Amino acid sequence: MDILIRQELTEDYTMTEKVVERAFKNEEYSDKKEHFLVNRLRSSDAFIPELSLVAINQDNDIIGHILLTKIQVVDDENTTDSLALAPVSVAPEYQNKSVGSKLIRAALKKAKEIGYDSIILLGHKEYYPKFGFKPASLWNIKAPFDVPDDTFMVLELTEGTLQNTQGTVHYPKAFFE
Repeated sequence: MDILIRQELTEDYTMTEKVVERAFKNEEYSDKKEHFLVNRLRSSDAFIPELSLVAINQDNDIIGHILLTKIQVVDDENTTDSLALAPVSVAPEYQNKSVGSKLIRAALKKAKEIGYDSIILLGHKEYYPKFGFKPASLWNIKAPFDVPDDTFMVLELTEGTLQNTQGTVHYPKAFFE
């Protein structure tokens, strides 16, 4: 299947949000409001247009979306910039066809190209390790809420970049509205 991954454009926003809504409609661990989160994050200071990517099929339809936004890891003495991967969305009829994997790989590559060193996510413990994600607890990085250790993960885009980092992740307020 030919899939094009490109930066999301302003004129894509409505269609992207529909794809995000459909992608999570039947997910057990979803509040069914991820499309509202995407909308809020685009309006926040955490938004990085180059890291909002869409997957396009051969008919030029948006079939998937991924968003990486700015976050920080904070302890008493240091603040480290990082990215949050949330959400990854694929239209139901395209799920389990590598669209999500292609979006993730493209986003990781782009994030590294524009100078980011790490990405943090809350996600499926069986899925994300294949991209190199490891439990955040290995770096003593904590979520600001209770989550199972094996679902809160970090990927160093540049090896060793988090060796002196620890603390609690601070998400933009858009995540909690």
